[in-house]
Amino acid sequence: MTGDLVIRGGTVVDGTGLPARRADVVIRSGRVAAVGHADRATLAESPTMDADGLVVAPGVVDAHTHYDPQVTYDPLATMSIHHGVTTVLAGNCGFAVAPTRASDRDFVRRLFAKVEQMEPTAMDAVEFDFETFPEFLAGRRGRLGINLACYIGHSNVRRWVMGPEASEREAKPGEVEAMAEVVRAAMRAGAAGLSSSHAPTHIDGDGRPVPSRLSSREELLALAGAAGSTGSGTITYLPASAVGGIDESDEDYCMALGARSGFPIIIQGLGGRNKTDAPTATWERAVQFLDRAQAAGTPVYNILITRPPDRPLTIGPENQLYLSVPSWVEMLALPHEERIAALRDPERRGELRHAVENYNRDPAEGTTTPPPLWETVHVQHVHDSANRHLLGRTIADIAAERGVAPADAMLDLALSEDLLTGFRWDWQTPEWTEAVREAQQDPRMIIGTSDGGAHLARDDAADWSSWFLRNWVLDRGVWSLEEGIRQITAVPAAILGLGDRGTLQPGRWGDVFVFDPERIDAGRKEFVRDLPGGAGRFRAWPEGIHATVVNGVPVVLDGEPTGALPGMVASPGSHS
Repeated sequence: MTGDLVIRGGTVVDGTGLPARRADVVIRSGRVAAVGHADRATLAESPTMDADGLVVAPGVVDAHTHYDPQVTYDPLATMSIHHGVTTVLAGNCGFAVAPTRASDRDFVRRLFAKVEQMEPTAMDAVEFDFETFPEFLAGRRGRLGINLACYIGHSNVRRWVMGPEASEREAKPGEVEAMAEVVRAAMRAGAAGLSSSHAPTHIDGDGRPVPSRLSSREELLALAGAAGSTGSGTITYLPASAVGGIDESDEDYCMALGARSGFPIIIQGLGGRNKTDAPTATWERAVQFLDRAQAAGTPVYNILITRPPDRPLTIGPENQLYLSVPSWVEMLALPHEERIAALRDPERRGELRHAVENYNRDPAEGTTTPPPLWETVHVQHVHDSANRHLLGRTIADIAAERGVAPADAMLDLALSEDLLTGFRWDWQTPEWTEAVREAQQDPRMIIGTSDGGAHLARDDAADWSSWFLRNWVLDRGVWSLEEGIRQITAVPAAILGLGDRGTLQPGRWGDVFVFDPERIDAGRKEFVRDLPGGAGRFRAWPEGIHATVVNGVPVVLDGEPTGALPGMVASPGSHS
């Protein structure tokens, strides 16, 4: 379902980077027909939307999400669509919801629940009306509120061909060719490309490396070649050294993937900080690598988080931020009274005192995702008024003042309030701000990103686009409004090969984001239990966003879904 619509009298920022202008946007059969001043006949025959005083921009394109399970029961991909996002790319990090044999559905559910922290009860709601990747895409047509592009995941391909042995060994030559044919079939059906991971943070539901981590470099090169020989798109890849800074060997391998596929390569781990809050290699070295890849004709792009994660943190089982700290995981999972007893026990406290600073760094022992750093953990609310003076202060600061270990400062405060103290993990240090200010201005950086649909107990950062516009564009002026919008619309659309989206130009799809530049902001965030089975997640309610329009049809107006489902499967090179 596509629509006719005239958006009247707004300030059009069309995504090309050209100066804003007062104009009407006329959409016919889902595509932009004109940007100018609509005549009376046009206004009389089409629904209209008044945009006086508002910015009319292309819909945001999010290059990194995990919405492929969620869209089977939530076709809007909430909360991203509330923040002006009209196209999401799912199936990242080497695993997707398809292909999945009926016998492997439990394995895939548990993999997502472990790696992406999706509630098992929500994963139980995934509508597996498909097995192959082409069947998955075909089943989404006519049932989407947002536009969905999707990678085929390397881990799924291995499991499809090798069964449980995909998690145990490298593939044999015949198995690699069988995998290559699965990739070719997915590309012919409209896959956005191939995703893979060798990152040590990726552990499956049984505590083993995800299947793609068992692959040889030759295997992944063969699959990249299969993808590149069949269609258009990108390869997204998490190297083994992505946590802490990509090394030279992985740099060369990323370039080899580009050479074999002919596709742009998208990675994570360069820039001010990577997605796990671990310092990367120096920015100077990152730029040298990107320059080297570009000069070789194998360009590499990096997903850069420009919205600092901002997550509540409690001393209880809902806290999923210390998965690389076994003693903390064990303590946090205890029933309330047993947890208090453990925290008061000198021997247990000794185990906990310096464990956070000495988190697991061995991939063979489990995830290596760094826990919150003490200088980024703040006291958010207190139960006892005597502790009010601690509000807003960091644990590192409080510990230094008291002359104790940071873990003791945090745990003693929580104990004094029966574990009711609320903390917050906020990465936005001066160091982070300056590093990201510089890194985002490199043209090889893809601004974002959300992890939409994942990490539900940690916050999936689906509010990144409205936060970016408020903070980096309108308040800090790192970008002009025109260039800031181009960076989150036309630029990612071009890199991903979605050439008919990302700008408001005649002939392009009518994906539109209408907002008030005076008010737009990420807004409030709250934990709700609105997913199937009562599963919980964080929802971020924006401010100042009037409408999200997909293919000419309003899907969200003033924060409320309209019930329309005009979304499409978006495929590189196609004009569906």
